Amino acid sequence: MAITPAPAPRDRALGILATTAVLGILYVGRDVLVPITLAVLLSLLIAPTARRLRHLGLGRTSSVVAAVLVFAIVFAAGATVIGSQLARLAGELPQYETTLRGKLATLNELTVQHVNQVKGPADRVIGHITDKKPGPTLEGGGNAPIAVAVHEPPAGPVQLIERALGPLGTTGIVLVTIVFVLLELDDLRDRLIRIIGGSDIRTMTVALNDAGARLSRFFVSQFAVNAGVGVLIGIGALLIGLPHAILWGALAAVMRFVPYVGIWIAALIASAMGAAVDPGWGVALMTFGLFAVVDTITGQIVEPQLYGHTTGLSPLSVVVAAIFWGWLWGPVGLVVSTPLTMCLLVAGRYFRPLRVLDVLLGDTRALTLPQRFYQRALSGDADGILAGAREFLKGNSFAAYCDEVVMPATHLASFDLDSGAITRGQLLRLRTTTVDVITVLGGDARKVPRRRRGNSVLDDLNAGQRLRVQREQQAGKGQRPLKVPDGSIVVCVGLGSIADDIAAELLVRILRDQQVDACHRSLDEVTNAAPAGTTAQSVSMVYLVSAFPGEDRNTVDAVVLDLRRRYGNAMVVTVLHPGILPQPETPPPAPGNADDTAQSFAAALQICVDWHRQHGSAAT
Repeated sequence: MAITPAPAPRDRALGILATTAVLGILYVGRDVLVPITLAVLLSLLIAPTARRLRHLGLGRTSSVVAAVLVFAIVFAAGATVIGSQLARLAGELPQYETTLRGKLATLNELTVQHVNQVKGPADRVIGHITDKKPGPTLEGGGNAPIAVAVHEPPAGPVQLIERALGPLGTTGIVLVTIVFVLLELDDLRDRLIRIIGGSDIRTMTVALNDAGARLSRFFVSQFAVNAGVGVLIGIGALLIGLPHAILWGALAAVMRFVPYVGIWIAALIASAMGAAVDPGWGVALMTFGLFAVVDTITGQIVEPQLYGHTTGLSPLSVVVAAIFWGWLWGPVGLVVSTPLTMCLLVAGRYFRPLRVLDVLLGDTRALTLPQRFYQRALSGDADGILAGAREFLKGNSFAAYCDEVVMPATHLASFDLDSGAITRGQLLRLRTTTVDVITVLGGDARKVPRRRRGNSVLDDLNAGQRLRVQREQQAGKGQRPLKVPDGSIVVCVGLGSIADDIAAELLVRILRDQQVDACHRSLDEVTNAAPAGTTAQSVSMVYLVSAFPGEDRNTVDAVVLDLRRRYGNAMVVTVLHPGILPQPETPPPAPGNADDTAQSFAAALQICVDWHRQHGSAAT
């Protein structure tokens, strides 16, 4: 649970230089790296088809060539359909020009003209304030300079052929590379293991298997989902009456490979077409609504059910990755940004020098729940702690929250307090925030209490004592009858430290939430005199509470003997919480003369419930 220490300055400098060199290679060598990257990623999409063909009896080479040919035919058919639709659309655009001009004029009146009406007076006021004078005129009344624009001559047949051969050549290179990648897939994996992880074959094998499974599952699922979205958009556009429905379905399917923004770019283009073909705004609005409904259902229902969080990437990292790879490699970078970032995430999870990538890109929590509690308590962010606590309490008890979050966070604070790393101001914020949070979660208030003047007495108390006083003030100290029934009270005693007082008060609140008449007493109170409102006969159980391991636990046996002498037949239970340390699989025996022991508040509560059930004592 400890936070990883920061790297040494030398290691940090070497990391910066290595990152700069890698970025330079990626940018300078993009003409070579882009086709290779596309081929490797597309091979993961085609690999399942090749494996199925091989299971049907085809040879290794035949299955690979057949799978690549199927992919090439599908790609060529899609490109042909889209190209023909675009050609038809280009020929029909002139007939929509009048309608489109009218729509643009209307939008201009509603937006730009209103802005200009405000801009004109504002410019005059600003010019008057700055006393701006007109610029110098030409001497001798000469003519003003004439603007000159340079235009390239229209492309000839040779230039057109060269422009067409570029994408075709890249496509051919990608297809050939895919074939060889699929044929040499096992050998490539062995070479990577030898080069990168020769000294740790197990880790490298697990990393490659994880990356391959994630990417293959992601590609196949995303391709299927995007194809389904394209079909739905095409059918919807046809029903709406939008021309070239096949084009808009294909555009939606292709653009959805661009994270987050791609589908909305397609929606805007299709909606603009709807505005051009319809004198009103009905077709445009229905088209945009169609895209919004289909993408919302797909993103919120279909995708989480189909492949959930297979990427393991946080939403922010996906957006940042799209911006980064788009800047580095252009439109192709936008499409491959998510799978490439997934590879970096897997590398960060399995190789310690790259662990920072897992923290920056992954969707897992950067801090554990106790670390989050401690960090926000140091910052005085009680609302942030409560938001996380309420989320935790939806499926867990208050006792579990205290066991898994509050006590480990208190243990973390004790380390910094012992080393002198916490300032007085931070200590006060930590105490105040902890009190506020427990006050709300313990049921004393529904929101963070406001600070009142005149609380100097409470301010002098530690967090556990302060919580106790607040609870007693709200419940009233004199609520018990004058004659307390025998065996009806449970006393929780802190072993001695400030953290022990907090733990004892938390246990009291947990017990009282289960209608157990529990009270909190300090070790001095039970040592020097009988606690007010209790007698030896009225106490059924005594809990001796320790928040986490420390030197104070050496005195547990002596304190248990003293509690046994003072409370007679009362059951004495030690609650020795492990803090941030892992609990042993088998609990240790009760120390000294204690009747039982627990290592969590949940276990301590269960001991109390079992005791009252066995003895038939009604909890008050």
